[in-house]
Amino acid sequence: MVDRETGNVLDSAQLEELAGEVVDDVLGLGPIEPLLRDCTVTEIMVNGPEAIYFERGGRLLRSKRAFRDADHVMQVVERILAPLGRRVDEQSPMADSRLPDGSRVNIIVPPLAVDGPSITVRKFAREPLTARKLVELGTFTPAVADVLRACVQAKLNVVVSGGTGTGKTTVLNVLSSFIGSDERLITIEDPAELQLLQEHVVRLETRPPTMLGEGEVRQRELVRNALRMRPDRIIIGEVRGAEAFDMLQAMNTGHEGSLTTVHANTPRDALARIENMVLMAGLEIPERTIREQIVSAVDLIVQLSRFSDGSRRVTHITEVTGMEGRTPSMQDLFIFRRRAAAPGEGAAGALEPTGLVPAFIERFERAGIRLPVAMFQPGQGQGSWTP
Repeated sequence: MVDRETGNVLDSAQLEELAGEVVDDVLGLGPIEPLLRDCTVTEIMVNGPEAIYFERGGRLLRSKRAFRDADHVMQVVERILAPLGRRVDEQSPMADSRLPDGSRVNIIVPPLAVDGPSITVRKFAREPLTARKLVELGTFTPAVADVLRACVQAKLNVVVSGGTGTGKTTVLNVLSSFIGSDERLITIEDPAELQLLQEHVVRLETRPPTMLGEGEVRQRELVRNALRMRPDRIIIGEVRGAEAFDMLQAMNTGHEGSLTTVHANTPRDALARIENMVLMAGLEIPERTIREQIVSAVDLIVQLSRFSDGSRRVTHITEVTGMEGRTPSMQDLFIFRRRAAAPGEGAAGALEPTGLVPAFIERFERAGIRLPVAMFQPGQGQGSWTP
């Protein structure tokens, strides 16, 4: 076979590659299909027809493949959205969707996307990471795994905080794996991403409005409905708006052991972010009352950060202890202490105990969980975590 552009005869390897591209274009999602099959790729970013990037090992790389033109990208967009009955156009240029395997997709097209249609795919892990794997990756230590498991089993309300791409959903999945199989779990997501292993799980997902602007169901409505479903635990994939108020109400009215994530760069920022989201509910509640509800509801904040080498680490395990005047009081139980890095060494340092014993350790004892107080002392063992 001869290449029409160069006039060169294609060898067997080139013919096989060409055949693969044709199959991907006809049956799959075109140039991004090989990246979807690659289990080492975690995110795919299409910045117009000529620029396809992907993340592997925490680093961004550029693909050698490209779309033919903007129309080719739109064909793939329509193929993604059609199964869910959604579409994008100039009147409605943004859409969220998901692939059959659960991968999350965001799409934005012109006129909002100036350089052509943009597709962002957050891939869905075929096998969710376990606590043991996160310990091996250095996300947290065995001691911290012990503490987190005890916190979940003792039904503390935990908020996982971090920036974009820091691994919040992954850690939330791991925390949920510590919940017993005899509990009824209600998950609320936008869109659905969690991979819970328990059998008794009800998964709720938001719904965007139709082309006529009707039928939208937001997380706030789902949180309210979940309270009527006899949940033992409510897990919210990410708190983004006014549903924060309903979440706090649930945590403060007997629905202990709730888990959620929030976008914030520090534990204190996480509380401030929740406060701002409660204000979105439009209720005339005094600032001090909101803060009192937050500190009464939230027991623990797990803070994540992403380092320059692409690794994702827990940097703080922080207890919310109460109020000091008008300000929420907190104490760090574990903190990531950085050290001078050697050339090529990115996230040099260790997650170490601060020496402070959490007030909630009494709840461990009431729940029949034995955790050595020495675990919170500097220089002690790294924990005895087992799966």
